[in-house]
Amino acid sequence: MRIFWVALLVSTPALGQWLHVTTPGVPRHPDGSPNLTAPAPKTADGKPDFSGMWVPRDELKCNAQERGVQCTELALTPQVINIATGLKDGLPYQPWAADLVKKRRTELGVNDPHTHCMPPNFPRAWAFPETEKIIQVPGMLVVLHEFNASYRQVFFDGRGFPDDMVPAWSGYSVAHWEVDTLVIESKGFRDDEWLDTTGNPLTGAAQVTERIHRPNFGSLEVEITVNDPKAYTRPWTVTMHQKALLDTEMIDFMCMENNRDLVHMKP
Repeated sequence: MRIFWVALLVSTPALGQWLHVTTPGVPRHPDGSPNLTAPAPKTADGKPDFSGMWVPRDELKCNAQERGVQCTELALTPQVINIATGLKDGLPYQPWAADLVKKRRTELGVNDPHTHCMPPNFPRAWAFPETEKIIQVPGMLVVLHEFNASYRQVFFDGRGFPDDMVPAWSGYSVAHWEVDTLVIESKGFRDDEWLDTTGNPLTGAAQVTERIHRPNFGSLEVEITVNDPKAYTRPWTVTMHQKALLDTEMIDFMCMENNRDLVHMKP
């Protein structure tokens, strides 16, 4: 277990990045503090603007003695541990998927792709403590993920899925608006993905739907429905929450740089 937590420490930065940077356009109270409950900003066409820096809202309480690290460096969210947190009856596994999850749990995360510096897929990335920066332009969202300087593209310019999808970590994403909610459909995933630290699977048969809503300036709500008939007996839905990260910017974070844990892990 110690190896796994050390690996996560290597792959998880503290949230302090650029100092003395003021985020422009932030609504403020008379005392100068950010008004995070102010209305969400709009684009020129009247749609919500999701642009900004974001991190997960919900964090687990941290016991530094148990983890042996600073809590701020390992602010894991419940969904990072188990994406099914909050689901009354848990996930509806196919029999083979239930067996796989049991096996992955006995490995204590050693074979989790993320501990080997592979990118977290979406939706898993919504729960990771690394910063995400959303850049919204007409017809497209670009999501920059701090981990290994990775990125995601979401197109809402009317295109469909490509005919020649090569399996990808976060699949391929197209979207459309339903009033003020951006509905993202993704498929074309790799067949060997982990949705969380627990090892819940995502396969190449999956179609993932994310419904993103910005209820106010300081928050995002992401409702996620996973329809993966290969791994689960029915579709299931969870909701993740993001909070705005102000007055900072992204920096380089390369997981492999000075990573000395991989040689100690099982093949």
